[in-house]
Amino acid sequence: MLIVKILGPGCANCRKVEKIARRVVEEMAFEAEVIKVTDYADIMAYNILSTPGLVVNEKVVCSGRIPTSAEVTSWLVDSLETA
Repeated sequence: MLIVKILGPGCANCRKVEKIARRVVEEMAFEAEVIKVTDYADIMAYNILSTPGLVVNEKVVCSGRIPTSAEVTSWLVDSLETA
């Protein structure tokens, strides 16, 4: 099972990343848990310089921008293959 975390305080860009991640998980029928991380200390533990951030199985795959659906799909597939 994949653990997908969206790091951010809840701004518009963070919500967009969450929407994209949830849509990809649903469309691809991945077994995944999508978690929204809004606590500043928890976000800083991932050592990202800007939000939004996207973490898959505890690996930061993107930060500071909104990824495309294709990018998110690729990261999730790669994480399944390496798991």
